[in-house]
Parts: sequence; C-alpha cells; structure tokens
Amino acid sequence: MNNPTSLPHVYSGKVRELYEVGHDRLLMVASDRVSVFDVILPDEIPDKGRVLTAISHFWFDHTHDIVANHLISCDPTDFPETAGDVGGRAMLVRATRPLRLECVVRGYVFGSAWREYTDVGTVGGQRVPAGLRQAERLPEPLFTPTTKAEVGDKDLPVTPDEAIALVGVDAYEQLRDLSLRLYEAGAAHAGSCGVILADTKFEFGDLDGKFLVIDEMMTPDSSRYWPAEDYRVGESPPSFDKQYVRDFMDSTGWNHEPPGPHMSAEAISNTRARYREAYELITGHSLDDWFGPQG
Repeated sequence: MNNPTSLPHVYSGKVRELYEVGHDRLLMVASDRVSVFDVILPDEIPDKGRVLTAISHFWFDHTHDIVANHLISCDPTDFPETAGDVGGRAMLVRATRPLRLECVVRGYVFGSAWREYTDVGTVGGQRVPAGLRQAERLPEPLFTPTTKAEVGDKDLPVTPDEAIALVGVDAYEQLRDLSLRLYEAGAAHAGSCGVILADTKFEFGDLDGKFLVIDEMMTPDSSRYWPAEDYRVGESPPSFDKQYVRDFMDSTGWNHEPPGPHMSAEAISNTRARYREAYELITGHSLDDWFGPQG
C-alpha cells in the first residue's frame, strides 16, 4: 500500500500503519494486506482494511463496559486535514505503551492448539481432558498468550510463568481475566448471530497505569469464526476468517517461509466475500453503509 497520508509515519505492522497526530494521538490505518504464518503475502484483499476497521469499531463499542479501549473516532471528519483519503479503514486512537504479549483465548481445540494437543495432550501448556476431537469445544475457555513478535518474526507461545516474567504477576492476572471476559462476551454475541467465535487474540496498552484494548478487536484477522450451522466436531469447519487463506497456501506446498506465493483470483474473491460476510453477520449492518474512501 502506498503511503496514504502526509502525517508523520511511526510504525509499520503486518497489516496496519501508524501515523502521529499529536503527542497523545495516532492515526491507525488498516491496509488490505494479508499475512499468514507470520508472512505478509504478495496479494491484497479488497475491502479487507475496511472490514477490520468496521468490525473493530463494533466490538470496541460492544465491550467498552468490560474494559476501555484506545478508539477515539472512525469518522473521517474527525481526522486531521492532512490525513488523506483513508476513510473507512482508519481509526483515530489514543497513544499507549503497548504490552509485549498477545493475549490469546481459545474456546475450541483447533489449529496450533490441536497440533499441540495431539502431540502432548496440552493446550497452551495446560492440561485438558483426553479424548477431545478436532474443533471440539474445550470444557472452558483457556488463556494461552504468545509473544508479540516484530514484523518478520513469529509469535511464540509462552507458559504462564514466562508471561509473568514478561509483564509481571499483577499485569498477567489482569490481562488474563480481561481477555477471558472479552472472549466470553464476544462468543455470546457471535453465537446469537449464528456464528461460533472459536478463538481470538487481544492486544493491550498501558495509559496512565490503566490497561486499554488496542490495535484490532475480534476481527477475521485475529479470530476464528465458524458458521454454527456447518460446524461438526472432528472436522475442519468452514470459516469466515484467515483459515481459508491458510488452507489455500498449504495446498500450494509452500513451506511458510518468505516470500509467500501468489493467491489465485478465485481465492482473493472468496476471501473478500468471507470477510464481508463476517462483518455483516456479526454487526447486522451492510459494509456498503460503512465509511468509504471519500468519507
């Protein structure tokens, strides 16, 4: 993505760009880039940045009574005049000190959790009952944090003791409890919409000694969403998230090392449709009604 704004550039992530608005504010712009296995792919997914921004806005509003977040506004009329043509995929946010921990919550045994479970019988290093099948619901959601890696590096799972060493025991307990509450609220709402929130990850920042949710929230990039009507224990469910891209990439024989291969036109179109459907099912709104490039 070309630089969309003349604001001072602060940071590039796998998907987002950060720009300085003031000493205490940032403009966070979501691109249409897609990354899988911690590698940014060469193709973009149209509308993806708008979906990530719009669904994050929904969840920030839906969960603000659980924990505060960094969002100030998604309305382009609230952005600086120099923000450029970023309507629909940008958020004006409070600047915080990000915590170096990805706060992952799993409600089902799938993906890397399934691989770990079949290998050693644990999920995130925590013992769970024997005899679970792929994609089966866990007895209770588990907090399974990972490191927050730099771009190009891989997030790595950490044990509770390792996570405590990174952020301290009080912070760890707060982050665990908040993450579990957020997941449970998200899973309950998604369930009412006919969607299963299998797992998700949160990021937090510190602002004046208080934790705020930052970055994105329960998006198809940071979560696994499954249509409830098609869910079957023991199978890999169809999804509204990046799992489709992961599966496509694995079908090419790619070894998960950069550079990644190109996606087919069909895969790009199907991914775009899945992201849009996730937003519309969960929020009850059409993405066509969300802010566009001209605000």
